[in-house]
Amino acid sequence: MKKLIIILVLAVVLFNSCKKQVGPTTDTIATMARDNLYGLMQDWYYWYKYLPANITVTDYKDPYTLLDALRYKTLDRWSFVDDYNAFVANMNGSFVGHGIRIGLDTQGKARIVTIYKNSPLYTNGAGGPGVRRGWIIKTLNGSNLAPILASGDATAYNNLIGASTAGITNTFVFTTPRGNDTTALTTKKSFAVNSVMLYDTLTLKTGKTGHLVFDEFIDPSVQELQTAFAFFKAQGVKDLVLDLRYNNGGILDVATQLAGYISGKPTTSIFIKSSYNDKKAAANDTTINFESMANPLSLSRLVVITTRETASASEEVINGLKPYLTVTTIGDTTNGKPTGMNVWQYDYTYIFAPITFELVNSAGQGDFYAGFVPSKYVPDDITRDFNDKSELCFKEAIYFLENGTVSTKGAYIYKPSVQYSEKPSRMNNAYIFNKSFFKR
Repeated sequence: MKKLIIILVLAVVLFNSCKKQVGPTTDTIATMARDNLYGLMQDWYYWYKYLPANITVTDYKDPYTLLDALRYKTLDRWSFVDDYNAFVANMNGSFVGHGIRIGLDTQGKARIVTIYKNSPLYTNGAGGPGVRRGWIIKTLNGSNLAPILASGDATAYNNLIGASTAGITNTFVFTTPRGNDTTALTTKKSFAVNSVMLYDTLTLKTGKTGHLVFDEFIDPSVQELQTAFAFFKAQGVKDLVLDLRYNNGGILDVATQLAGYISGKPTTSIFIKSSYNDKKAAANDTTINFESMANPLSLSRLVVITTRETASASEEVINGLKPYLTVTTIGDTTNGKPTGMNVWQYDYTYIFAPITFELVNSAGQGDFYAGFVPSKYVPDDITRDFNDKSELCFKEAIYFLENGTVSTKGAYIYKPSVQYSEKPSRMNNAYIFNKSFFKR
C-alpha cells in the first residue's frame, strides 16, 4: 500500500490502495476490491470496534455492498465507495448536466435554486440574459414538475429530466420574475462548475460588507477564492456574510485557505486537529494550521448562512474559526459531521472513503454530531436571488451585522425546502488532497 497523501473530509488522507492490477475481469476486480476494503476497514475505520463480528465477506459482490453492511450506522452517514473517474472529475470541477438545482417553494411552486455560470441556461435563457435563482419552472417537458417534487418521487423526477449524460435535451417553460412565461430548449453538456456562485459588496451603516456564496470546496476554488478576496480587500471590506447553505464539503486544503482569508491568522495558529482510532495512535493529534493568504480580511466577526446541507468542510470552517472570532449562523442547523476520511483508490476503478478520524478546533471543541444550531431559524428563501436584500436569510444576516443581534420579528416555523440537485451526494465530506491524486 503506497501512501499518496492526507486528505480529509475535513481532513482526509490519500493513499494508493495497491498496485494496478493487469488483466482481471470486472467481476474479479470488484471482489478483489471488496476484500481490500474489508482489510482497510479493520485497520483504519474510526469505529472499527463496531464492525459486525460475524460477517461473511464473500456474501457481498463488490465494495459498495460490503461497505453498506460494515458501516457503523449509529453515527456514520458519510463513508462511501465511489467510481474513481467520477470522483476525480468531481474534485476537478467537471460536471455533466444542465447545471441546476431545483426546489419547491412554500407556495408549492418549482423554482431554480442554483445555477452554474457555465450552464447553457445561465447565458442563453429564452428571451433574456439567462435563467437565475428564483425563476419558476412552470413545466418540464410538458409536465408540471411541482407535484413530482412535492411527492418526493425521485424516480419520477429522474425519468422526467433524464440521465446525467451529455446530449439529453429538455424543454423548460419558465415564469420570469417579471411574470412572463418563456420557453427554453436546453441540452445537457459537460462543463466546468464554479464553486463561488456569487461575490459582491454592500454598504451597511456598519461599513463595507462582503458577500460570498460558496458552493463546494474543490480544486478550482483556489483561484476563485483568490479573485473574490482580492476584490473584497480592494473594496475595504470590514464584515462578511458567508453563504454556505448548499456547501456540503470538499477538499480540506481549500477550507484551510478560506479560513485563512477570513481570519488572517498566522501559520503558527492551529485551525483544526484530527484524532484517529487507537490502532493509528501515531497519526493522532495531527494539527492543521492556518495558511498565509494574500489579501486576508482579518475579521473579528463572521455571519454564516447555513442549512442541513452545510456539512463537513463547511462546518470545519465554522468550528475552526470560533476560537478566533465571533461566528454567528443564520438559517437552519448544519449537517453535523465532525469527522474526516482518508481516501484510497483501488486499481483506478474504485475510491474508498471511510471515516477515519474526528476533528476538533484549537480549543478542543468538536463532537457536533447534532450540527450547529443557528442563532435564528430562517427559511431558505428560494423565491429570490442570493443578493436580493429581501431574501430572508440574507436579510437576517444584514440585520445582525447592523444591530449586533438577530431580529425579534418573524419567528419562523422552519420547514426545509424540497430540493433536487444534479451534484453528486459524495461531496458531503471534507478531504485533504495531494495534487498527484488527480494524475495517473
